[in-house]
Amino acid sequence: MNTLLLLLLFLVVLMLLVARKDGLRNLTGLFLNFGAIFVLITMISWGFNALLLLPIFSVIILAIAIFMSADESEVTLIAFKTSIIVVLVLTLLAFFVQAIGQFQGFAPEDVDELENLSLTVGMNFSNVAIVVMVISMLGAVAESAMALTASLSEVVEQDEAMTLAQFKNQRQIISQQILGTAVNTLFFGVLGATVGLLLWFVRLNYRWADILNSKLLMAQVAAMMLGMLGILFSIWLAGYFVQVNFEKKK
Repeated sequence: MNTLLLLLLFLVVLMLLVARKDGLRNLTGLFLNFGAIFVLITMISWGFNALLLLPIFSVIILAIAIFMSADESEVTLIAFKTSIIVVLVLTLLAFFVQAIGQFQGFAPEDVDELENLSLTVGMNFSNVAIVVMVISMLGAVAESAMALTASLSEVVEQDEAMTLAQFKNQRQIISQQILGTAVNTLFFGVLGATVGLLLWFVRLNYRWADILNSKLLMAQVAAMMLGMLGILFSIWLAGYFVQVNFEKKK
């Protein structure tokens, strides 16, 4: 616990030193989103329908993450609109993925920790699995939409004589750069979180069939793939909205 508090203190100090007022605003947004997720978990544990809470808290989390990160209203509005559309589409896809994958519940690796506990908690874990997948991709979607919108808007402001062909070229270059870094960030984040589980599989001589059917691992992979699709879709859609605004101004 002392280590976590020390790391949190370092984070706060460095963000204030680097970004000053903007860092304080981003920290505020981070703590607000932490509170929103805590409230979501608490309400689900109280028996509220997880699928009814999901769209409400998704909008709240996206709004905090985007509007607390920048002052420019045009940039934040485009990023927010993009994120809402992308999350809505991927939520529908999450239902399809969950129906096929059946990632809900507990895995055999959880038996030792759960053998003395009651599993009759009266909760639909299939809905919880969908909530986990959607919440896991919110940050990636918002970050990608915000990064592309802000970058393209800055390029347009720096060159008022830019033509539509030049804009499309800049859009393609920036999209490729953001896509590469965002996808790699998401991939290595999931890989780092599952290294211990992968070592468990290797040391216990799991077969490839057992690994590919592991509920713990495949749930992480499914969330990662949805996040990557969200990054790709949000980059394309945000670029489209910025281009429409650019054409109107011209």
